[in-house]
Amino acid sequence: MPVPSSAVADAYARLTEVFPGLAVTEVGPADPAPEGGGWVSAASLAEGADHLDAFLAWDDAQVVRDYGQQARPDVIASFGLHRYAWPACLLITVPWFLHRRVPRYPVTHVSFDRSAAGLSVGRMAVRPTAFACLPGDPAAALPGARVVSGEEALRAEVRAAVAEHLEPVLGGFGPRMRRRGRALWGMATDEVVEGLWYVAHLLGEQERARHELELLLPGATKPYVGSAAFRELTGPDGESLPTRDRASCCMFYTVRPEDTCATCPRTCDADRIAKLTAAAA
Repeated sequence: MPVPSSAVADAYARLTEVFPGLAVTEVGPADPAPEGGGWVSAASLAEGADHLDAFLAWDDAQVVRDYGQQARPDVIASFGLHRYAWPACLLITVPWFLHRRVPRYPVTHVSFDRSAAGLSVGRMAVRPTAFACLPGDPAAALPGARVVSGEEALRAEVRAAVAEHLEPVLGGFGPRMRRRGRALWGMATDEVVEGLWYVAHLLGEQERARHELELLLPGATKPYVGSAAFRELTGPDGESLPTRDRASCCMFYTVRPEDTCATCPRTCDADRIAKLTAAAA
């Protein structure tokens, strides 16, 4: 069975196919990471200081442009972290979900550009090196492969890979957000779950994703906070409406109090049913 030049190349191609708003390119071992224009490295976001100021200026301007008001600095930082962490988690969870391969990306191996024309999220550049896979995977013959014993061991690799990448990034954003520890990891938990759940919906595999995420985050898997937290509501015609309870709040209510998301901890079940029913219609 032939294998691709990278263990994750096919997964990223499929991701962009169903979600054209995010493009992922791979950087070769000897090639420089992209610079200039809108590109920013994850390492520079983790450092904070001027690089993070420049990154968050985009979010600040977007809120003023779209909502006609200034948001608090901690709210802007929360928006900025979400807009980076949501696609960054997909770099790990999508190859796992599609092909049972879990890449490792230290912050020095990922860059992000959200200024690319025609892309709603942006583009990411990654430098693949090590990855974990299951026994029998043909990609085990590729450089950097590490075979683990089974599905639970691979889930542990997903949790470890996301934590390895996000921990320094959370350290850079945290002081701007006025959040520490558990609050930051609650946000990271939500990015893992909601990002993959959304992409799986585009793939037509939302129910499988729900099952996989419940196994990935059953609770008590530190540093993550809580479980995947899916549950069912009943619509006005008796239909089942899947939802989940977020571990964190994105702070959008500070900009638009009447426009919270259906998984927001501030949204009651009656409002969730109304939002989910309207979305389905």
